[in-house]
Amino acid sequence: MGIPIAYNLRNLAVRRTTTIMTVFGIALTVSVFLSSLALIYGLRNAFQSSGNPLNILLLRKGSNSELSSSITKGVFQDLVFKRGIARSSNSDSPMVSPEIITTVKLPRADGPSGMDVTLRGLPPIGRELRRIELQEGRWFQAGRLEIVVGRFIAKRCRDARPGGHLHLGKSDWEVVGVMDGGKSVINSEIWGDLNQISFNFNRSDLLNSILLRAADSTIVPTLLDSLNDDRRLYVIAQTEKVYYDRQTVSGAPLLTLGLFVSIIMSVGSIFAAMNTMYAAVLRRTKEVGVLRVLGFSRGSILVSFLIESQLLALLGGTLACLLILPLNNITTGIGNFVTVSEVGFNFSAGPLVMLAGIMFSLFMGAIGGLFPARMAAKKEILTALRGI
Repeated sequence: MGIPIAYNLRNLAVRRTTTIMTVFGIALTVSVFLSSLALIYGLRNAFQSSGNPLNILLLRKGSNSELSSSITKGVFQDLVFKRGIARSSNSDSPMVSPEIITTVKLPRADGPSGMDVTLRGLPPIGRELRRIELQEGRWFQAGRLEIVVGRFIAKRCRDARPGGHLHLGKSDWEVVGVMDGGKSVINSEIWGDLNQISFNFNRSDLLNSILLRAADSTIVPTLLDSLNDDRRLYVIAQTEKVYYDRQTVSGAPLLTLGLFVSIIMSVGSIFAAMNTMYAAVLRRTKEVGVLRVLGFSRGSILVSFLIESQLLALLGGTLACLLILPLNNITTGIGNFVTVSEVGFNFSAGPLVMLAGIMFSLFMGAIGGLFPARMAAKKEILTALRGI
């Protein structure tokens, strides 16, 4: 015969002050854990939303990012004639985009410090290869010192709005538009005309990367093998999706730090829950004796005290979920160790993050309540009735 849960709820209500303090301790610990997860999930969503499975990115062999890669323009000329490359619906030309990548420093809107941002020079076909919409203004025109900024750049940097001017390389560039790449990292980039950026940054002879579109999904593996095996090109070919997935490594240190802090704090919360339950056992020693006289078994008492500990943990976990809800969709940025530039993204506190927080709090409640519950269950009837 099990002890009704109403008994545990009544005890938590009677010991309101102790219950509230324990719940807040657990909530603070779980909220740190959830904040770390929300940050990592937001960063992961940004990278996973980037890229098209039909797009293939070419880098120089030995390079792990576009920034560290260098490809001659002769490679681009050879690629144009490769079989299996899709053709543009607008011009019927091969969908191959030679691109230049560099990093520039921009002033932040919220302080005197600057931020490193990716500047990408690309031809018109480069826009066609990506799913991009204009949020404001218009696209840059070829041959002009015009740029379009990602929406995170427009939000976080001074003068990065249509009509504003940014000094990049040798010249001042006019911001003519703001682009929206959904959740992708493109929101953290600046785009301009390939030839103008090549001239302003003295990069007229070399490219950083080449992006191309396969004709269909069935030809992607064959095209990848063909590009990787071609010794004339000396490139490493990978799908755009794979490239961005590998960049999630930039969030690993933050996840490690968040987990480390959460583990340290969880030890304190476990001891707080344990102290609460030990105090509950000591105060209710005679009640335990009465429960045994009424016919409740040691196992029922053990389960009852464990349930009470889990209820405390559940309250703490629920409060933690409510505390981090305002973080959801807040924009932040993190330095990308691969591209050496800042990536903007939104915190993502979705259902999976909330579930992880509840499970984490229940784990703390189980550890914190186990030993006090065992102590209550092991008490002899006469000893318990004497209040010893």
